Amino acid sequence: MATDYILFIHGVNTRDRREEPTYAKQLIGHINRLIGDSYNLKPIPLYWGDVNIQSEQDLMSKVAHADGCWHQLWFKNTRQNAILHFMGDAALYISRSVGSKIVEALRIQIEQGLESASKGDRLHLVTHSWGTFILFDILFAARWNDTTIPGHESAMAIRRCFDGLEPNPEEGVRLASIHTMASPIAIFSLLDIVKGENQALMPELTVNQAEQRASHDITPKLKQLVANLSQKQDSNKLPWRNYLHPADPVAWPLDPLIYSLVDGLKQDIEIKDIISKLTFVESLMQPFSHTALPMLLYGGQAHESYLNSVQVAQEIVLTIQQSGE
Repeated sequence: MATDYILFIHGVNTRDRREEPTYAKQLIGHINRLIGDSYNLKPIPLYWGDVNIQSEQDLMSKVAHADGCWHQLWFKNTRQNAILHFMGDAALYISRSVGSKIVEALRIQIEQGLESASKGDRLHLVTHSWGTFILFDILFAARWNDTTIPGHESAMAIRRCFDGLEPNPEEGVRLASIHTMASPIAIFSLLDIVKGENQALMPELTVNQAEQRASHDITPKLKQLVANLSQKQDSNKLPWRNYLHPADPVAWPLDPLIYSLVDGLKQDIEIKDIISKLTFVESLMQPFSHTALPMLLYGGQAHESYLNSVQVAQEIVLTIQQSGE
């Protein structure tokens, strides 16, 4: 029996505490209960939440000293926790030094999780928030192609785990579905300055010039992976489900954005935006959805809601079942 590997990666907790290594436990439990015994599942919850702690603590020790103005500011707890976690993790990952440490930590976990995988197995990605950008950046961004930078070898080792992706496109496990929760990809698509719809504006760029100008652009490698998979899947489209809670300010739609970013992707990917069902209390706030009140009250809770959602689990199970047919 083939194994369905489910690779989870967490984002940044927008509340007072960081994600714990057990962040995917509830969602994994829902999936296992729904799918039954007819499938061989192996969840791989990746964890990188502790890599940035020391750097952020160093920052706070310099900012919050007794002689400074830190103690005169409002919302200190929110600044030190939610905002620093979210913005700090983003800045630190983009940096070479800390970013390479995250890549190395993920390489070890991915290789260990997939060490028993074989060619007939399938891989499903379940990414949350900033974790989506991290994983997609490692898999597809040109900035990791530089052989002289820290993290290059680890990034290439992770890519070798995916069938259809260079540097060894014939190795690795076949990607069977993508599930993005609270995805910020729409915002980070602004980094795409030379591909998709903008390519016609710069037809004189060579491939090397394009990579230098858009080192964080994920679209060329993403298109390559999907095209390689399409050749092996008898024209079946790769299912991509994008989950959005109405009160989550980080979540953005991807349909039809992904198709416009990567020319020709529509023939190989079936992307669907899925809106979370509101609870009774949340539905009471709907008349005020045009104001900031629901975001202040439920924004953080909504951003974390996918990881314990039966609705998300049901959709993941459905794609697993369809990929095994």
